[in-house]
Amino acid sequence: MRLHDFKALSFDCYGTLIDWETGLLAALAPLLQAARGAPAPPEALAQFGRHESAQQERTPDMPYPRLLAAVHRRLARDWGLEPAEAAHESFGASVPQWPAFADSPAALGYLKRHYKLVILSNVDRASFKASNARLGVEFDAICTAEDIGSYKPDPRNFRYLIATLASLGVQPHEVLHTAQSLFHDHAPAQKAGLASAWIDRPRAYAGSGATRTPAQLPPYNFRFHTLAEFAQAHQAESVRV
Repeated sequence: MRLHDFKALSFDCYGTLIDWETGLLAALAPLLQAARGAPAPPEALAQFGRHESAQQERTPDMPYPRLLAAVHRRLARDWGLEPAEAAHESFGASVPQWPAFADSPAALGYLKRHYKLVILSNVDRASFKASNARLGVEFDAICTAEDIGSYKPDPRNFRYLIATLASLGVQPHEVLHTAQSLFHDHAPAQKAGLASAWIDRPRAYAGSGATRTPAQLPPYNFRFHTLAEFAQAHQAESVRV
């Protein structure tokens, strides 16, 4: 299997293209500063991940800004705090401030010349629009949880992705799903019959971070530490072709 075997790349965004853990910690800073005995960043991210996943399962049709606000309320309660409602809403509206990984814009610009690019994200359209401005590339299609009515790893999200790609003339065997999260992306993508590339970015902190760890390591077809490394591997393949 080669990177040149595919016509389209479907991307997770947050954790893959956008540095959501840096963004999350910045948005959580007021809560963490107010809490006595607040958890260290790795544990704060892990607690966020558990609450986010539980809220997504409980309210799959809740728009992502409201869902983030609900997670913020859960964390505040856990940490013995009762902030004003505005604090929860501010956290829910924080996605546009989350930074892109430094390598994302240039790597996407290169990959755009060789593939159709499609987003499959657990956010809403407005939040992604702000993030897209940081990425500097026009995607061929954008599939969000808002469009689908459920959150990854729900199989519905991948069925929606496959149908969207079919409308672009791309069949499942021509798609490489490219993502960081083994739990949200690789396990369900492989079950849906899609090949996948793991963007296993170096972590600032030990542990699973804001993404749940699956009970078993799911299969994947390629592994890179950055999106720039992915682009370089494609370029190296081009030389050999």
